[in-house]
Amino acid sequence: MKNVLITGGTGFIGRSLAKELSNSGYSVSLLTRGESRGGAIKSYHWDPENSHIDPEALKGVDIIIHLAGVNISGVRWSREGKREIVESRVKSADFLRERLKLEGTHPELFISASATGYYGAIRTDKIFDESSEPSGDFLAETCVRWEESALRFKELGCRVVCIRTGIVLSSKGGALPKMALPVKYFAAAAPGPGTQYIPWIHIDDLTGIYKKAVADPEMEGAYNAVADEQVTMKEFYNTLSRSMNRKLYLPPVPPFILKLVLGEMALMLTEGSRVSNEKIRCAGYNFRYPVLDGALSNILKG
Repeated sequence: MKNVLITGGTGFIGRSLAKELSNSGYSVSLLTRGESRGGAIKSYHWDPENSHIDPEALKGVDIIIHLAGVNISGVRWSREGKREIVESRVKSADFLRERLKLEGTHPELFISASATGYYGAIRTDKIFDESSEPSGDFLAETCVRWEESALRFKELGCRVVCIRTGIVLSSKGGALPKMALPVKYFAAAAPGPGTQYIPWIHIDDLTGIYKKAVADPEMEGAYNAVADEQVTMKEFYNTLSRSMNRKLYLPPVPPFILKLVLGEMALMLTEGSRVSNEKIRCAGYNFRYPVLDGALSNILKG
């Protein structure tokens, strides 16, 4: 039985992944800022900003999955907010690596979350794959530093995998409940021009990709975690409203309004490109929810 340690395991992705891996026979534990607790899935306290971790957390760990990081849409993109977004991902990984070195522990695998933001907030018909260069904006710079911190685990002899994730669709958290609520009350409007693409993935497929990365020793490097169907923001909202038996009555929200309200963060809503999943498919992963209509039907109708 392999021992898997998940950082950020109390988020909706972490909870789903911990459950899936535990049900598949892995021994799963979490790193949390709360108190250490026992149980089927143990949790250990850590505070990377103050260089603290429960000494029991790293004993016998075979695999580390690094999901920890401040919600990128949860803080305003001020200078301080941007610093917090980056450091919550990078410094926590650096702290783990240094502690593993100190204790002489060498996991076989380190998997880090990343994001399709690696390719930047760009509105284009170009399809980006894992060989595409980052754009250089804040989202891209964050992902580059995020992945660089993960790749340094090779110093410990780890196989390293980075999962560049699109918008994760789930009823338990993330963007979808926030997007669905105004649709429910006929008060929704698609943000921006509507022609920007929105890379997305069902939560079950995301956990499936992580599970495959854990089990498949051939997987290494970056992989895009996005579904087959490439949809624009307008198409996404049309499909969402149809799935909820609603209509969109309001016109799209102009980009300048979003920028006034959200500042630079508005780029996350007004820009977006197509992202290829060919690499993960070639690695042998078969998507359960390749098209948006089926994904939304499964989530909204239980």
